[in-house]
Amino acid sequence: MAARESRARRPRVELADIVRAHGTAFRATHRLCAVQHRALRAIERCRTAALGGELRQCDACGTQRYVYHSCRNRHCPKCQTRAKERWLAARRAELLPVPYYHLVFTLPHELNALAQGNPRALYAMLFAAASETLIEFGENPRWLGGEIAATLVLHTWGQTLTQHLHVHALVAAGALSESGSWVRSRRGFLFPVKALSAVFRGKFLAALSAALSCGALTLSGSTTALGAPGAQRAFFADLRKNAWVVYAKRPFAGPEQVLEYLGRYTYRTALSNERLVSVDASTVRFRYKDYTHAARRKVIALQPLEFLRRFALHVLPRGFNRLRHYGLIANRSKRTLLAKARAALDTPAPTSCALASEAVVDFWHRIADVDITRCPHCHRGTLRVLATLAPQTHPPP
Repeated sequence: MAARESRARRPRVELADIVRAHGTAFRATHRLCAVQHRALRAIERCRTAALGGELRQCDACGTQRYVYHSCRNRHCPKCQTRAKERWLAARRAELLPVPYYHLVFTLPHELNALAQGNPRALYAMLFAAASETLIEFGENPRWLGGEIAATLVLHTWGQTLTQHLHVHALVAAGALSESGSWVRSRRGFLFPVKALSAVFRGKFLAALSAALSCGALTLSGSTTALGAPGAQRAFFADLRKNAWVVYAKRPFAGPEQVLEYLGRYTYRTALSNERLVSVDASTVRFRYKDYTHAARRKVIALQPLEFLRRFALHVLPRGFNRLRHYGLIANRSKRTLLAKARAALDTPAPTSCALASEAVVDFWHRIADVDITRCPHCHRGTLRVLATLAPQTHPPP
């Protein structure tokens, strides 16, 4: 009993704790770009006196509580829940009453070094190659013969924070034809995976070759040799040797499963605080799934600076959008095409959603059944704002 109580009182390890403890040494020994510095600084300061906040007091027992502001950085594991729920609410209104397929387009690890020096360009090529492949197969009368609806999500990490560049694609099982009818896919089948892989590889390598030819990519470190034509030919020959990985999962049973999937894969950072086990002066330990052994849950130990190096790999370029929509749900023509698709499927348009203006108190009531205004000490009174706290330049630890 005492052991259980001890574990319950033990403070949870957070990514912010690791950055505060080892961030200075990491910055001193690793060359970081501005957006990586910004992300680490935001995570370090999130919900601390450095960002300011409020002093609240219970109107029943008088207990006082400091509530600090969030950093709202998209790489912070504490700042994604509300953004994810708003995004899901918007996607809920776009779902069609058809099955959905989950596909994954993965880049070979031989491209990792080039992506580290040119993340914006390589990620854009990945999006373009995957989306163009899906659209091309959707327009082909042999498979569907119409315009598909697809959402693509970029992930750059594997379970142990190593670099693993891939996009998840959620694709409706069917397409809207030019005549305005809905073309359903064959049961249990959308597109042939081997053909998808070959076309995806061809499109990506064509874009990469064009970028290298016109000098649009930065070549440094292990990629410097690619400046020579002979080295480029050998590099592309190696990339063409093996089939690229395109994974297709059986269709989802219905819209609820689609939303469950979206919740897992959209607004995620490379590592959630829940996966962290412990941190000390020499080791960071966190949980991961070993997919080579039936997704068995294991714990990996890394040196703190190596842990932060791996995490920094997955900080996205400034302003880069990792969630993109294509075909029927592309922003430029979504309203018109979705209306046509719903008419073809004889399904009414969903009611409008007002979550964009939802108050924070109402949001946590709905998502977690938690009243954030209730006093955590007496559980009877309401926390009232006693004072507004300005951000502190040098906050206490």
